[in-house]
Amino acid sequence: MSTKTVKSKVIVYAVLSVLAIGMIIPFFWMVLASFKNSNEVFSIPMRILPTVWHFDNYQTIWQKIPLLTFFKNTTKLTVITTIIQVFTSCFAAYGFAKVRFKGRDLLFVIYVTTIAVPWQVYMVPQFALMSKMHLTNSHLGLILMQAFSAFGVFLMRQFMMGIPNELLEAARIDGLSEYGIFARIALPLAKPGIATLIIFTFVNIWNDFMGPMIYLNSTELKTIQLGIRMFISQYGADYALIMAASVCSLIPVLVIFIICQKWFVEGITAGGVKG
Repeated sequence: MSTKTVKSKVIVYAVLSVLAIGMIIPFFWMVLASFKNSNEVFSIPMRILPTVWHFDNYQTIWQKIPLLTFFKNTTKLTVITTIIQVFTSCFAAYGFAKVRFKGRDLLFVIYVTTIAVPWQVYMVPQFALMSKMHLTNSHLGLILMQAFSAFGVFLMRQFMMGIPNELLEAARIDGLSEYGIFARIALPLAKPGIATLIIFTFVNIWNDFMGPMIYLNSTELKTIQLGIRMFISQYGADYALIMAASVCSLIPVLVIFIICQKWFVEGITAGGVKG
C-alpha cells in the first residue's frame, strides 16, 4: 500500500470520526441533561455535568404522566403499522418487479410520484375523509392511513429487481405458484431490504407527532410523543423531565436498529454496488 493511499485513508477516517462525534454530541448532551435540575439544563454559563445528579427524574416521569400507557399505545401503533406496511410494500414491489402485466411501469411511476406530494397538501382532505368514516380519535384510523407506503414499494422493488429471473422461472417450472415463489424465494432473498424498511418505518411511526396530535384527542389513546409534550405548560417547560422521557423513548428505536443492523448494512452495501 502506497504512502499516498495511507494518507488518503487517514484523512477519510479522520473526517468520518469528526462527523460521528458531531452526531453523538447532541445525544450525549440529552442524556446528561436528563440528570440535571430543570434550571440547569440551559444555564449560563453552560454546565456539561450536572451539579447534583437527579436520578429521580426517571422515576418522576412515570408518576407525573401516564407514560406507561403512552408507551403501550406507541408500541401498538408502531408494531402493527410496520408489519402491515412491510407486507403491503413487499407484495406490491414483487408485482411491480417480477409480474408482467399491461401498464405496470406506468402505474409504478404514478404511484411512486406521490412521494413528491407533501403531506400538508392532502392533510385537510384526509382528515375530512377520516371524520366521515368515524375513524378519528382511534388507533385504527392512524393504522389504516399508514398501511401503504410509496417509499416502501420503491425501496423493495429495487431489491426485488436484483433477484435473477432465471431462479423464478425454474421455480415456476417445478410447479411452484406465484404466491409460493413470493413467500419462499423473493422474501428470503430480500431480507436486507426488509430490514432497511423495518428500521425506516419503525422510526417514522414511533417518532410521529403530527398524526397523533391531529387524530387523537383522548388521553388514554395518546402516544409517547404527545406525552412528552405534557411536560410543557402554559408558563414554562420542565426540560429535565423532557430529556429523561426522550431518552426512554429512544430505547426501543435503538433496540430495533441493533437487531436489524446486520441486514441493514447488507442492504446499504447491496444498494451501493448495484450497477
